[in-house]
Formats: sequence, C-alpha cells, structure tokens
Amino acid sequence: MTDEPVLRTEQVGAVLTLTLNRPHRKNALTREVWAGLRAEFHRVAHGRDIRAVVLTGADGTFCSGADISDTAGMDEFPDPSRELRVINEVVQQLHDLPVPTVAKVRGVAAGAGWNLALGCDLVVATPDARFCQIFSRRALSLDCGGSWLLPKLVGLQQAKRLALLADMIGAEEAHSLGLVTWIQPDEAVDKFVDELAVRLAAGPPLALAQTKALLNDGTDRTMREALANEARAQTINLSGADVIEAFAAFAEKREPVFTGAWGTGG
Repeated sequence: MTDEPVLRTEQVGAVLTLTLNRPHRKNALTREVWAGLRAEFHRVAHGRDIRAVVLTGADGTFCSGADISDTAGMDEFPDPSRELRVINEVVQQLHDLPVPTVAKVRGVAAGAGWNLALGCDLVVATPDARFCQIFSRRALSLDCGGSWLLPKLVGLQQAKRLALLADMIGAEEAHSLGLVTWIQPDEAVDKFVDELAVRLAAGPPLALAQTKALLNDGTDRTMREALANEARAQTINLSGADVIEAFAAFAEKREPVFTGAWGTGG
C-alpha cells in the first residue's frame, strides 16, 4: 500500500499538471481516479487562476485504460450505466474546459486512456509512445468519447480500422494520422510541454475559450450555423479587456499581457 495520491496535481503559475499516478497498474483508471479528475476539472472550469492544463502519467506510462480489477463499490452500484454516467461526465468536462489542454504521452495509451489523451486539445508524444483502442479485445465497444473523436480526427474508415482490429500503433503512425500533434524525444518532451503550456496560458483566455468551443462544435454545424456562432463569439471577445490590451500592445510594439477580464476593467 502507498500513501501516494492516485492523481497528482501541480500548479506552476497558471498551468495545472494532472498526473495519473498508479504506476504499478500502468496508471489504469479507477473510480478514485475518475473522482479526482472530476474535482480538478470542476475547479478549472469555475476558477480564473488556471489557464492551461497538462494531463500525463507517472513513471513513463500514460494510461493503460480502465482498471478491470477495480471492483470496489460494485455491490453499491451493480448497474454499469450508473458508473458510465460518472465517467461520461468527466469526459464531457474535459471536452468543455474553457482553457487549452495538452496530453503528454510516454509509453502506452490504451482504451479509455487513449481517448482521454484524444480529448485534450493537443497531444505531445515521445517516440516510444504506443496507442491502442483496446476495447474489442475485451469484448467491449468504444467509450470515453472514442466513437465521436476518432472519425472526426482520422475519418470513418481509419476509425473503424483502429476500433475493430484494436491494433497497437506507434507514435509515428499516430502522428501521420493526425492523432498526435508533435513527437518529441523523451529527454526533451518535458521542457517542450512546459514551454507550450506557458505559451497557451499567456494567451487571451476569453478568446481562446471561444475559439476552442467554435472548433469543437464546427464539424457538426452548417456554414450558416458556424458563421452565426463565430459572430456570437466575436461579440463576446469584443466586450472583453483583452482586445483593448491587444490593440494597445500592437500600437506600443510590445507583448500583450492578457487577463481574461470582462469589459475595460481588471
């Protein structure tokens, strides 16, 4: 037994790093991990001090998926649909977070673990990273948003290939399919992600939140609906203090300092 938390949290400036911390089980997901993620995502969504989130795993592994040995509480919740509602809430929270999210993937990302990574806005992987939609090997179908994410990222045919065959693919193939944003050497990935997260956290919070929502929703909208959503989002942006700061910084030939404040005040 260990006193280590199953989800480590570290905040440096405006960047929150969440580390799945069950290395003895390849960071497999349990009810306790899901509960921790739900609490942290709620804190991010309802606060103003965190402006970027990094999701990663401890000891060289991202996440091997759901821990199928986690039977605690089964007598209390015999209906799997109730448990899945909790999981789905967390996945939706991640998707809806108003701040940019980055998955830093070392080692294996399988099943629900891979779909958590895909639910992030950007994915940075090391060359040794491996990915698998392992569900069919367990006589299960896709969950944690995989049925929605995969076709949008790789197209229907490749999504079916990944899901039906449950093949393990490497970082290079995942990158070529658009499932990984960057590949970085193991010794460089931490610095790369740290600098990326700081850069994202320094962006205009209101505008980034609107842009993220527009892109998430855009693939399911007609052009007319997308234009209406863009107009709504831009109106919100123009009501924020960051636009004034951006124009002032441009005029003064300096870097802007964004706060996400509403109106003209701080």
